[in-house]
Formats: sequence, structure tokens, C-alpha cells
Amino acid sequence: MTEENKEEKYNSILEQVEKMSALELSELVKAIENKFGVSAAMPLAPLGGGTGSSPAAEEKTAFDVLLKEIGQQKIQVIKAVKEITGLGLQESKNLVDGAPKVVKTGLKKEEAEEIKKKLEAAGAVAELQ
Repeated sequence: MTEENKEEKYNSILEQVEKMSALELSELVKAIENKFGVSAAMPLAPLGGGTGSSPAAEEKTAFDVLLKEIGQQKIQVIKAVKEITGLGLQESKNLVDGAPKVVKTGLKKEEAEEIKKKLEAAGAVAELQ
């Protein structure tokens, strides 16, 4: 395959990905992980990597908010997810229906805790990861 053919092929794939919603992208990543037995998560630094700092001393700086259970007020939780993520109504409903699901990733601790509080105020059970 020539370099030009590769570029055309990749551009075609990228154009399809650009048209996907956040939920569809999340599902695509999971499908790729399952199909090829890989993980899209960033690899962790090796323990005891010569820096002199112990792993326990390093504080986590990026958090994910996991919607564990939707509780009794599903509509309120869907509204909260819609507000938090900026997804459309249908995508928000699909995310809530698929609980447990990660709502947002890579957040600072304060922002993650705020989102967790919003979800819990709507009646859901959420946790930080």
C-alpha cells in the first residue's frame, strides 16, 4: 500500500469518527479494546522508576466520574447528565440506561466532586475513580 493510499484510508476513517457523538466514540473505543484485547488507558509509570519518590507519595491529579446507579429519579439523572456532558437528550438517556458508565474523564478533583454532587442531588449513586 502506497503512502498516498494509506493517507486516503486514514482520512476516510477520521471523517467517520468526526461525525460520531461522544457516546458513540466511547462505545467504539470499548469495541476496539474488546476486539484486539488492548486498553486505551494511559500506561502507568513503572514503580520505583529511579526518581526517589514512592508511588504512595504521588497524588492522583485526574479523576473520572462514574455513574454507578441511577436511583429512583431517572428523568432527573438524565437531565443532570445532559447538563454535565453537553450531550443531546437521547445520548444522555442512553448513557444513564447503560449505568454503570463513566460520565466524564480526566477532571480535576474539585470539578469531579462537583459533578458527583450534581448526580447525587438528582438521586443517582456516583463515585470518583
